[in-house]
Amino acid sequence: MGHILITGAGSGFGREIALRLAEQGHPVIAAVEIQPQIFALQQAAKKRGVQLSIEKLDITDEGDRAKAWQWDVDILLNNAGISEGGSVVDIPAENLRKQFEVNVMGTILLTQGFAKKMVKSKKGRIVFMSSVAGLTVDPFTGAYSASKHAIEAFAAALDKELKSFGIQIATVNPGPFLTGFNDRMFETWQSWLDDPSTRVFDYKKLAFPHEQFDPEEVITTSITVLTGKTNRYRNLVPAKMQKDTEKQINDIWGKTQNNPKGGEEDSLVKKAYHIKPGTAA
Repeated sequence: MGHILITGAGSGFGREIALRLAEQGHPVIAAVEIQPQIFALQQAAKKRGVQLSIEKLDITDEGDRAKAWQWDVDILLNNAGISEGGSVVDIPAENLRKQFEVNVMGTILLTQGFAKKMVKSKKGRIVFMSSVAGLTVDPFTGAYSASKHAIEAFAAALDKELKSFGIQIATVNPGPFLTGFNDRMFETWQSWLDDPSTRVFDYKKLAFPHEQFDPEEVITTSITVLTGKTNRYRNLVPAKMQKDTEKQINDIWGKTQNNPKGGEEDSLVKKAYHIKPGTAA
């Protein structure tokens, strides 16, 4: 059996999914972005008494991608990603480009090499760690959300294109989970190389506008998808968010344009000014 490759396994969902799969006896390649994350993950694996192969793989690095394509991989979890917070009108060009360079370009270019090998062997599974943000949009998460909408489009196209070869495609779409990822998204403005006086919004006063869930359900759902215990294409977590998400998607058909007189603040913009970072659901 080929390995399950998990990108972005140095932290968050990826790290725990890799460790948990290894505990269950699956052969895992846990890929981390930078060298220092290797030792930290080695220590975590040792502590848990599990065996896993740990490799350095920066998905935006051409050499790293070429190296990865030599590995024996049957199942790919595209988990690596970054999140850039801020209004569409304020995010500097360099930050916008980096958001897409990692989440879209790096992810898809890495996938191409593995997909071609899977086509030759006529077997394989490619799973994209997408997001509810790939289906709906909140204020101040436009760049991240756009990158995940792009991933949704690429995944849907691949699903159709690779059908005749027996390659399985799936997405995992987490809602707001308390891993620190969402709260850090609302701190990226601190490193912007722009003129703060030109910003429309005051980012010192804003926080991620949702209460956040315990990450356990994302980990168990991802393992279910990776190990083929479900054949669902889209796997939204928590499952209880599905009806609300479907409603948000459908509501757009009846939506009218904003009042030209202004004055009315979006409810989530309002909430971003009042919620405390890291608020648990």
